[in-house]
Amino acid sequence: MTGGPLDARGYEDDKPKEACGVFGIYAPEQPVAHLTYDGLFALQHRGQESAGMAVSDGDLIVVHKEMGLVANAFDGYKLAALQGHLAIGHTRYSTTGSSTWRNAQPVHRSVLGEEHNSTFALGHNGNLTNTGALAEEAGMLPGAVASDSDLVAELVAHSYGRSPRSDGRDLEEALLKVLPRLEGAFSFVVMDEGHLIGVRDPNGFRPLCLGRLDRGFVLASETAALDIVGAHFIRELAPGEMVVIDASGMRESHPFEASRIDPKLCLFEFVYFARPDSVLYGREVHGARQRMGEVLAAQSPVDADMVMGVPETALAAAQGYARRSGIPFGQGLIRNQYMGRTFISPDQADRDRAVRRKFNPLRENIAGKRLVVVDDSIVRGTSSRATVKMLRDAGAREVHLRIMSPPYRWPCFYGMDTGTRAELLAANMTVGEISDYLGVDSLAYITLENLKEAVDAPGSGFCTACMTGEYAIEVPVNLRKDILEKNDLASPDHVL
Repeated sequence: MTGGPLDARGYEDDKPKEACGVFGIYAPEQPVAHLTYDGLFALQHRGQESAGMAVSDGDLIVVHKEMGLVANAFDGYKLAALQGHLAIGHTRYSTTGSSTWRNAQPVHRSVLGEEHNSTFALGHNGNLTNTGALAEEAGMLPGAVASDSDLVAELVAHSYGRSPRSDGRDLEEALLKVLPRLEGAFSFVVMDEGHLIGVRDPNGFRPLCLGRLDRGFVLASETAALDIVGAHFIRELAPGEMVVIDASGMRESHPFEASRIDPKLCLFEFVYFARPDSVLYGREVHGARQRMGEVLAAQSPVDADMVMGVPETALAAAQGYARRSGIPFGQGLIRNQYMGRTFISPDQADRDRAVRRKFNPLRENIAGKRLVVVDDSIVRGTSSRATVKMLRDAGAREVHLRIMSPPYRWPCFYGMDTGTRAELLAANMTVGEISDYLGVDSLAYITLENLKEAVDAPGSGFCTACMTGEYAIEVPVNLRKDILEKNDLASPDHVL
């Protein structure tokens, strides 16, 4: 192969993209909009396309959302206008639906009728796999809904009973009707004027945790968002669990059949997505990443002068590699902390400049040295190749690349945006060919068994489909046909 795959969406950063971050809070007499802002700020890494929140004062839900980062979407004036006792928030990276204001979340719906006069809002992290079938069953025309999250809101709105319930649990009952019909990955935060609800899919593909304030509760994609608002971590929601929070406290329910419960947290949460200070499966992510580096050093040693990590995710793994190997740890790249999303052209020089806007080499640390460079993943390989070239240009004598995840060979259908299989480097090249394409002296990926050992959560279930092609739930042909190549569809070893 003479060239590597180019990110078809035009992004310079070819790391996998997470679907979203969600946050919810029920806290009477507290500044819930400001606390939601802080929670979203802690979840900014999970989505940078848009940010939004919905706030209820008990009578009215007010929604504000904007394209861009949390700090761009809200200021002091906007937050001051959002008064209430409960709220949900959302940071988005699109995996279904285009990147437009219309698809920013939370999604908001009104339920109006002779007797009903209610509204609700919904935030979604993940990706449904049966969106098309659900829309067809509901009699919706193609293009009538903008995204899978939009469809869920429509289904919930249509599932309200004819008459309001005396106990006010109309939203809860509507969700109990809709949730069992959903397939795929979904962690929801949902609210009406007086209730906050959190839901996790039966496989628990995407994280969702519960925290306690002195006078309220918090739901969040990661525990780091609990910390920033001063909430005490209670637990992670179990796969298939729904919690409802209102003036009477918190109650749990389990809308899904027991046969569907099969914990499969995305393993890339530990590798790349989650913040290092978050806790998943009872393990702090930072420590797991350090252990990944230690395991890599034992699995794939090499003589070198310095170990460095590609900022920021791989720094902890690089420290672990250095500690286990005895090779000194050092910095080789400085990251521009104010770097936003960059766009590239097919021209290699433009791609190199895009990476240089993101990183700058420390030449005195690099020149003449044999480097072990630790990175979290290689998806399309565009930025990895440019980074290696930058290190060579700065005088590195040798570059040995060590990856803290197995080869990324299969597209994700559960909330991670990776493009088609034709765009995945490891799906089209051997490790040796990838090494030559990237221009490194050696390349090694951690094995799946060693990665799980490093996470150190025995008995916990993980989704590893992007590495193995073994999908936890069936992926409909109409969804996978545009993402998998024909020879993959016909492969007897990877029937989805």
